[in-house]
Amino acid sequence: MSTWNGAAPPPDPPIGPAGWLRVGLRGAPLGLLTFGGLGLLLLLRLAERPLFGLRRPVTPRITRFVCRMAFVILGMRHSVRGRPMAGHGALVANHASWLDIFALNACDLVYFVSKAEVRGWPGIGWLARATGTLFINRDGREAAAQKALFEARLDAGHRLLFFPEGTSTDGLRVLPFKTTLFAAFLTPHLRETCAIQPVTVIYTAPEGAHPAFYGWWGEMDFAGHLLRVLAQRRQGSVEVVFHEPLPVAAFADRKALARAAEDRVRAALARRQG
Repeated sequence: MSTWNGAAPPPDPPIGPAGWLRVGLRGAPLGLLTFGGLGLLLLLRLAERPLFGLRRPVTPRITRFVCRMAFVILGMRHSVRGRPMAGHGALVANHASWLDIFALNACDLVYFVSKAEVRGWPGIGWLARATGTLFINRDGREAAAQKALFEARLDAGHRLLFFPEGTSTDGLRVLPFKTTLFAAFLTPHLRETCAIQPVTVIYTAPEGAHPAFYGWWGEMDFAGHLLRVLAQRRQGSVEVVFHEPLPVAAFADRKALARAAEDRVRAALARRQG
């Protein structure tokens, strides 16, 4: 899978003494919240798994609480426009940063669809596995297996969320949506009952910072980016915009469905930037 490198990373000034103090004051409670929540989640899963199987009536609420509190600790404003859909289906969003996971989980009880290699990433992969992320290879030759996985998850009441750009960007643009994963929702079993809800994630950089301050892309180091965010004196904000769901049955094929979702995501970002 390709990684987007269409822009140079913003300047990375050194972190001064005050910045390192903020790293400690924010990083310690954020780590405690994240891994404490993970520990509680794993403990509850010991009972939840044999009782409910794929269904997770309790543990996703822990994930949502942790993600909401993360923005409180960071001092970063998180707002929502629109409403997550209540029906059967999936959400698709633009992808700018590791912060997207927190921003989207804070809004709704969702399960991410991620590229398979994330499973092995230190820290992030562990968290992703624990919270029920569905790992796949974005390969058309595996389309049939992917459809079966999606159907099983949706039948279990999961609301899936994936990033059709296939990579993260600087948050200032939306790349063309890849259409492969949309095909899974066009099977007879899902077509008549599912909808796809487009979601736009919009970051506003801290005052005086580079517009792509929260973007994490290309070969940027995760630890370095995390430290930069933690050290920031005054934070910016993130807004999550939920658009009207698109009934899958209203579209002739995956390309038309993907294009409609992409148009809505891109238009909301362009309006905000304009």
